[in-house]
Amino acid sequence: MEIVLLENIKNLGKIGDVVNVKRGYGRNFLIKYGKALKASEVNIDLVNKKKTDLSEKNITFKKNAKKIFDIINKKNYKFSKRTKDNNELYGSIKPRELSKTIESLDKIEIKPSQFDLNKEINKIGFYEAKINLHAEVQAKIHIEVVKQEEAN
Repeated sequence: MEIVLLENIKNLGKIGDVVNVKRGYGRNFLIKYGKALKASEVNIDLVNKKKTDLSEKNITFKKNAKKIFDIINKKNYKFSKRTKDNNELYGSIKPRELSKTIESLDKIEIKPSQFDLNKEINKIGFYEAKINLHAEVQAKIHIEVVKQEEAN
């Protein structure tokens, strides 16, 4: 499926580029979330006319991403969880929980889809997660998972 991009997308292209993507990715993600349009002469002309506006919007988005980056990059977040005897968690820590924690502590909204976890967070220990704030801005956070003290 050929699409024309409305914003810079990492590993795909820049604003106005016409790229080939798999049909599901194009239809269910890029077009659905306003990141691209189906490639047709009308849409390509439309994007080329609006390219400066889209570029300015992208620059603003990137500046906001850099502000968020300055706040959360290399920041530590601590989670206290119930564990089994072998230090495994009863439930793993998911991006949605990370998103809610950052929002409550730092008053910054980050979508769960922006998180890139290297591995599943399902044991006590230290982890690192990447957050894709913009196609060109990626923050790293440190996550510490500790055993929750039993209240008797």
